Amino acid sequence: MITKIRNCALSIVNCALFYCALCIMNCALIISCSSDHVSDLQLSGDCMVENIRLDNYEGIIDLASRSILVRLPEVYETSSMQVTALSISDGAECNIKQGETLNMDAAKVLSVRNGDVVLNWTLSVLHDEARISQFVINDIYQGAIDQESKTITVYVPGSVDITSLVPTITYSQNATVTPSTGVAQDFSQPVTYKVTNNSAESTYTVTVIAIEKPKALFIGEAPVMNDLDPEAKAACQWMLGNIGGSLYASFADLRAGTLDLSECGVIWWHYHVDGGVDGHDVFMAKAPYALDTKNELRQFYENGGSLLLTRYATNLPSFIGVTGDDEWTTPNNCWGQNEDGAELCGGPWSFRIFDGQNDHPMWQGLVQGDNPQEVYCTDAGYHITNSTAQYHIGTDWGGYDDHATWEARTGGKILGVGGDGAVVAWEYPAHDGKGGIICIGSGCYDWYSYTYEGGYTEKFHKNIEIMTQNAFNYLTK
Repeated sequence: MITKIRNCALSIVNCALFYCALCIMNCALIISCSSDHVSDLQLSGDCMVENIRLDNYEGIIDLASRSILVRLPEVYETSSMQVTALSISDGAECNIKQGETLNMDAAKVLSVRNGDVVLNWTLSVLHDEARISQFVINDIYQGAIDQESKTITVYVPGSVDITSLVPTITYSQNATVTPSTGVAQDFSQPVTYKVTNNSAESTYTVTVIAIEKPKALFIGEAPVMNDLDPEAKAACQWMLGNIGGSLYASFADLRAGTLDLSECGVIWWHYHVDGGVDGHDVFMAKAPYALDTKNELRQFYENGGSLLLTRYATNLPSFIGVTGDDEWTTPNNCWGQNEDGAELCGGPWSFRIFDGQNDHPMWQGLVQGDNPQEVYCTDAGYHITNSTAQYHIGTDWGGYDDHATWEARTGGKILGVGGDGAVVAWEYPAHDGKGGIICIGSGCYDWYSYTYEGGYTEKFHKNIEIMTQNAFNYLTK
């Protein structure tokens, strides 16, 4: 019995030894196979770009991002630049060679190979621009910038203390500005601001003018411009930077009579509401502050002042006696989306110039598309709320059977129509000492996109600014 037990134990030991030996052999085979698999790969070489120059301008190498930036003067031709120096790791090769000519209008990829190791580096150029692109006083008053003369003019109300104003300055990337942005200044005399960016340098002269009698007003419900919704704020910022002597004022300011309007030529109301303002009753419910000021606005209009009314503000003329006593002549076809869910434009959006109105001052100087009869307003990649306040024309709805009926009932003059013939832009011409009124209710007339898609490039959207400038010129001529 003892012998059997001993033999069994020996068998167990022998089995264990056999399996151990087998495992060792398998491991050896695995190691041998793995070594054979990689033996031909060369993975030890460096793929560094150690130095590069374009037209003898030194490249700044960022190892973390594997990017190379070549700084150039503010005005420099980049379509034909020579690689005047290039050093890479020993034993490495590059797809771009020293002496080669590159078009650096767009970034290039340097692919550096050393054995079986490859690293890609991004090579780009940056002009040393020294430019102020925006100058805002006290977060409210927008400066008009003349890049040719390097002058900035800011208009503020006469009640503002110009001896202590805080500018917020937007300027070129990588530049410095002196005095610094956000630092209070005494603007009782012009102040110079110096912008420096490597090889570029510019000096701007800023003049702040306190005006007791504004030439133009942008109005809204908010007490100050910065509290406006993004759509109206974008429009207002453009006006303050482009229409001389213009200010922002609230409806409450108008009611209080705190502004001297004796020299004011135009009041602009660009009225946005997320989700739209659908007709007469909704306008009354959502804009009571405007209707509370209708007597002041009517007096301004009847004394010869002009109005620019855009988006849902096109409801106003019916409430200040422009269309007679019929308040129900407000736009009858209205809608809109929310700003944060605005529709993406797949291409240009437009409306059509009404027959016979091609020579109207409103449509002069626009960026032209394929059809000269169209007013193109957006570009692909722009997000638009399509906020519309227009007049449907046709016997199917009643009220305005045709365009002639619309003009006879409202006293307006059609300037632009939609694809279905709806009236989307119109005017009430000045007459009998009263001012003129331009109305734009097309959903294409949009100032603000909350984001941009797919390499958005602005082309036709510039027409929003052009037609608005045309409207001011026309109303104040």
